[in-house]
Amino acid sequence: MLFGPKVDLLPSEFREKLSADGGVVVDCRTPMECAEGTWPGAVQADWNAGAFEGKSTAWDKGQPIYCYCRSGARSGAAAKFLRTQGFESVFNVGAFSALNH
Repeated sequence: MLFGPKVDLLPSEFREKLSADGGVVVDCRTPMECAEGTWPGAVQADWNAGAFEGKSTAWDKGQPIYCYCRSGARSGAAAKFLRTQGFESVFNVGAFSALNH
């Protein structure tokens, strides 16, 4: 059994879907965490600093949005928020460290 935040896509599914459908990859971590590395082309929108809501207004609600953070908790909250704002295709892809394996 896996413990921790629920993810919507496994890392391999994320890479396949992003390659096939495109979309916006959102890094919900702090700038300090992002300094350690990010997904290529990811938009940084620090969930804890309140930057997320303002940045999300520029994204197309019909385009896939993939959120990640350090453990999957912040990205899960961000994905839930986006769904309440009318985004149609939002995915919590969990921890950044898992995406590169």
